Amino acid sequence: MSRLNVPSLQHLARNWREDPLWIMRLLVRLAENPPRLNYNPLFSAVRDMLVLGVPYEQIVKGVYWGVQRPDVRDNFLGVLPLIRDYFAGVSPTYIQTVQRRYYPAGRGLLIPFEPPLIYGVRGQIHFPWFSFWRRNPIANRGLSLFVTIVEDVLLQDPDLEDANFLILDFSTPGPKQPRTLKVINAADIPRVTAAEREKMLSIFVEGFELAKAVLAAGSSQPKGEHPTDPDQGNFDF
Repeated sequence: MSRLNVPSLQHLARNWREDPLWIMRLLVRLAENPPRLNYNPLFSAVRDMLVLGVPYEQIVKGVYWGVQRPDVRDNFLGVLPLIRDYFAGVSPTYIQTVQRRYYPAGRGLLIPFEPPLIYGVRGQIHFPWFSFWRRNPIANRGLSLFVTIVEDVLLQDPDLEDANFLILDFSTPGPKQPRTLKVINAADIPRVTAAEREKMLSIFVEGFELAKAVLAAGSSQPKGEHPTDPDQGNFDF
């Protein structure tokens, strides 16, 4: 039986839809076809560049020889030049990890949120959020929900409230096109109100509970009960 894990904050925001049935379908598919890669090697590459000053060519060689699957290796090698160019010339005075936080979404569901790092340059704290999805990154109301909750979870910390919160979106602009880097200043993203946030979270939790019930029953997803979600396809991780 497929298992439905509690989604991270970014997965909650990416899979949020107006209807809990849509959310259920997305979460069931995610449980039945989980991603077979993670982007930890890229986070390690960022730390190697910023903390240890490892030459870029050495990092590329490490990925080339250390990642066995050709599709994953090519995926990473498509991102590395964009990371290099973005951090070129950045000399942080410090870099630190941020302890995992949990956000209560409702009905006892605690959503984990764990930023990869923050760093300081000339007294300014920088908080980059890395979005490595090739296609269909968090957008629209989901992005507003994500940024709003990040502020609730992280940026209310007195040590981080003045952090420069940027979203680094490494997605591709279209099919068969190379990745590009889109830098989104979180300050420019509209926030959702407290009432909107609670309603959106309630819808997600309902979809999550429906997905758990479908998987627990071992049944296939209901067909014909709802129009196809146009964003369900092409969810490249």
